[in-house]
Amino acid sequence: MDNDLKKNMENAAAQMRKGVLEFAILLIISKKETYASEIISSFKKAKLTVVEGTIYPLLSRLKSSGLLNYNWEESKSGPPRKYYTLTKKGQQFLNAYSQQWQNISDTITNLKK
Repeated sequence: MDNDLKKNMENAAAQMRKGVLEFAILLIISKKETYASEIISSFKKAKLTVVEGTIYPLLSRLKSSGLLNYNWEESKSGPPRKYYTLTKKGQQFLNAYSQQWQNISDTITNLKK
């Protein structure tokens, strides 16, 4: 692969990751109350490269949009942690996002045929 093509593919991959981060965060939080470091660990396990500085602004934006709540809990090791949960609006948004994701996935699958 030549350098221009490789650079274009890297840019495309970065744009795709940005596009799914919000969805991925909501999916993780929907499974259980969680804090930012657990979200980052889940991304690493899923082989989704995300820098820590990207997660916190997204969590803040999702909270400001009314999709998340949080509460502070003491930690057995270290400072208190901010644990996130989905609000009712957040769950509704996630359900709609999941449906839209399925529609896009189906469209791409059909186009590849």
